[in-house]
Amino acid sequence: MSLDENLSRVVARHDELHALLAQSTGGGETFVRLSRELADLTPVVEAITALERARTERAEAQAMLDDPDLRALAREELDRLDDTLPRLEKDVWLMLLPKDEADERGVILEVRAGTGGDEAALFAGDLLRMYGRYAQERGWRFEVLDASDTDIGGVKEASASIAGRGVYARLKYESGVHRVQRVPVTEAGGRIHTSAATVAVLPEAEEVDVQIDDKDLRVDTYRSQGAGGQHVNTTDSAVRITHLPSGVVVQCQDEKSQHKNRAKAMRMLRAKLYDHARQVADDARAAARKTQVGSGDRSERIRTYNFPQGRVTDHRIGLTLHRLPEVLAGTALDEVIDPLIAEDQAAKLAELGA
Repeated sequence: MSLDENLSRVVARHDELHALLAQSTGGGETFVRLSRELADLTPVVEAITALERARTERAEAQAMLDDPDLRALAREELDRLDDTLPRLEKDVWLMLLPKDEADERGVILEVRAGTGGDEAALFAGDLLRMYGRYAQERGWRFEVLDASDTDIGGVKEASASIAGRGVYARLKYESGVHRVQRVPVTEAGGRIHTSAATVAVLPEAEEVDVQIDDKDLRVDTYRSQGAGGQHVNTTDSAVRITHLPSGVVVQCQDEKSQHKNRAKAMRMLRAKLYDHARQVADDARAAARKTQVGSGDRSERIRTYNFPQGRVTDHRIGLTLHRLPEVLAGTALDEVIDPLIAEDQAAKLAELGA
């Protein structure tokens, strides 16, 4: 479908919604649904109006070229509009792209140490802190749900909740294997080691998104463990939940209350089952995510953090930034994420023939 056909369809639906709501007495699920759809379409129609106004102005400027007295002014106006119109058209195309309904949600973030032993666990801890700082930079709420620490301050695996508007839209590109190249603090010879950690970003699910039957769950309780086998708690407050139909297992031990640990574990379980359902519904997305997340082996990488050179390289788009400290501090992570979003949008636009 051409751009103009898309524009006509959107404007017609916008006008139809206005008419339906004008006839409505207000209230009810239908009214709320139509109001939400109208609110979503209004900025698109405003962008379409701006585009059509610019097109009209260009046609008027083109006609002015025949007037010798106005030719210079017309040429200046045409130059301006020829620069503006492609941008306006791209803005409209981007607004017409199919929306991922999960984009506005918060996420469950999982970080796991991969290849590299203690150094991989230290790097997994670095990544977890990076996302925590990034969340703070954007005004999101970051909460560690569960973490398995090592004796030297690393993280074997951890799960965190990041809440806020549009979290998944930005962080979904972080799923995959992250590789680090540096001299470990445990290395006396000063040799550079390569280690890896995996990151998985799952959109947070509400209870209405996933129906979980209690009979499908096996709930085990055990004593919380800290690094080196130190008991965090002397009661069986840690919770492990197994979803029997799928085999998905989640656990939480960060809270002293078994009730709180179970509630957090259920949040993680819902996110995993919701993500699985989305994968089944979208084979292309499932294949992409399998490729990205991988097994934690250093050869299946999406990004490399090279400490000796102070650089971060995202291998999917060939982007290299010599701002490693700022990326790990969360202040420059947008400089990696923004190009990934732009690349994804460009690919979708190409599919639409834009």
